[in-house]
Amino acid sequence: MTTPIASAVPRTHAERLRWTLADGWTITRANLIHWARNPTGFVGLVMFPIVMVLLFGYVFGSAMSVAGGGDYREFLMPGMFAQTMASGVMTTMIVVTVSTARGVTDRYRSMPISQSGVVLGRALADMVNSVLELAVLLACGLVVGWSWHRGIGNALAAVGLLLLLRSALIWVGIYLGLMLAPESASAAWMPLLPLTMLANTFVSPSLMPGWLGTIAEWNPLSATVAACRELFGNPGWGGTSWAAENALLLAIGWPVLVTLIFLPLSARRYRRLDR
Repeated sequence: MTTPIASAVPRTHAERLRWTLADGWTITRANLIHWARNPTGFVGLVMFPIVMVLLFGYVFGSAMSVAGGGDYREFLMPGMFAQTMASGVMTTMIVVTVSTARGVTDRYRSMPISQSGVVLGRALADMVNSVLELAVLLACGLVVGWSWHRGIGNALAAVGLLLLLRSALIWVGIYLGLMLAPESASAAWMPLLPLTMLANTFVSPSLMPGWLGTIAEWNPLSATVAACRELFGNPGWGGTSWAAENALLLAIGWPVLVTLIFLPLSARRYRRLDR
């Protein structure tokens, strides 16, 4: 006799895809409803980059210089946009570890739903959250005097690069979250912080010591920042190195590479949690 659960399992690839997408959207909605009912976490995430903008833009900004000249706040804002997207990996990691520790993940895995859909739903919910974060930060930038100067099309392309970076790092956060306990996830931010700071976010690599500037130029975060500065028409995006001259190519290539590595790793790790 066939059980209802077994009969509901899709058999063709098309059925499996529809099943995954439907369950992914259900998980996304559940996460968004949870955030809507508990908005304090989102408010905290948004307030941190705003405080950083005020701190670096007004407190430290008077002592900062931009290689090639230009307003420092216009130089700063694309870096803050990218750093906010990169910092989201910590949010994803903690949420996943907490869900696993509280048994939410085990409950999902015991239900007749697509396991890939659960991971997809987590990623989609984080992307929605990131879009809202970026919108708030863009508005903050306009308030402090930042703007784009190369048309709305280039500005939207820059926003697309920022969201592409975030989408790639979501899979890093999911994978690390499935690997670590909640206590370890909090401590994991320490080695991740230098990766977001050792870039062209606050200072041009040309003003750093030679070896440090080279590392900063090849940081995937630097590629997105430099490409966004160019698309926005903000100062500080030039350079003579290969990485600087091909920032747009790297801003697409790095996130695609990260996604190709960590998306299958995340899905595999989720399916093998009990092993």
